Amino acid sequence: MIAAHETFDGTFPFPPHFSTAPGFPQHYVDEGAGPTVLCLHGEPTWGYLFRDLVRRLAPTHRVVVPDHMGFGKSVTPADRSYWLQDHVDNLEALVLDLGLRDITLVLHDFGGPVGMGLAARRPELIARVVSLNGPTPFGQDGLGAAIAANAAESPWFGWIARAHADGSLDAVLGELGYTILSTLKLNGFQNNALITDTWLAAYGSAFPTRAEAAGAIGWAEGFATGAHVFATPSAEARAALAAVPALAVWGAADRTLAARHFLPLFAEAFPRGRAVELPGVGHYSPEDAPAAVGDLVRRFLAETSRAA
Repeated sequence: MIAAHETFDGTFPFPPHFSTAPGFPQHYVDEGAGPTVLCLHGEPTWGYLFRDLVRRLAPTHRVVVPDHMGFGKSVTPADRSYWLQDHVDNLEALVLDLGLRDITLVLHDFGGPVGMGLAARRPELIARVVSLNGPTPFGQDGLGAAIAANAAESPWFGWIARAHADGSLDAVLGELGYTILSTLKLNGFQNNALITDTWLAAYGSAFPTRAEAAGAIGWAEGFATGAHVFATPSAEARAALAAVPALAVWGAADRTLAARHFLPLFAEAFPRGRAVELPGVGHYSPEDAPAAVGDLVRRFLAETSRAA
C-alpha cells in the first residue's frame, strides 16, 4: 500500500480520499465537477495510470479513479479473496456510497470486466463506456472462445498457466516491487521514454512485500484456477448497454489482449460504438500515448454530450 499523501515528485498531486463502504479503506481520486467519469485500472497498475487523463478531463468532468483492493493506495486485506466478483462487489459499494450516476466508464485491462460487472448489476447508472485496451465481457456468444484464443497466444497468460502449474506464481508476483518493469514490458509497455526512477517507484512501491502483492497474485491466480466469475447480464441490461455511446481505443501493439479477439466483443456489446486502433501503442495505452488517448476521450465526451 502506498502512503496516502505520496505524490511521486508531484506527478500524482491529487488529494487522497477513502471509502470504507467496500469493507476496507478503498482509495480513490475525486477531481473536478460535472458529469462523472469513472476510471478503472487493471493489472498490475493503479490510479497512477490515469494521471494524465485526470488532468485533461477534470476541468469539465468529475473524475473518480479508485484503486482496486490490494492495489495502489487501497488497503490489501489479508482475509479477503481477490477474484473478479470481489472487485465488482467493492466497486458497486463505492459507487453507491458516492452516489455516482450518469457514469462514463473508462476501462483498462481487468478494469474492463470489473466495470462491465457493475453495468450488469446497475445498468441504469451507466451513460457511456470507453475501453482503453480493456475487455468488455457482457454475455457475448463468443466470449469464452475469444478469451481462450487470446490466452493461447499471450505471453502473459502463458506465463500465468506455467507458473501456476510449477508453483512459482506466488513467489514471482510477490516480488513485483522489484520486477515491475519486466512485468509491464512483458504485457506490452512501449514508451521507454517514460521510465524514470520516479515512474518506477510509482508502480513498484505498490507492492513492497509479498503480502502487499495479494491483489496482483489473486488476479493472476483467478485466471489459472477459473475462480473469476464474469457477470451474466439480464436481457434488459444488455439492451440498455447496447443503447449507450461507446468508444474503444486499442493499442495495436498490445501483447496481452489482442485487438482481433476483443474488439469484436466490444462491437457486439455496443453496436453504436466506435473503435480506434493506435499503431505502435501497447497494452498500457494511457502511458504509451497519453495525448492521443486524452484527445480521443475528450472529443468522444464532447460529441456524445451534444448528441444527448
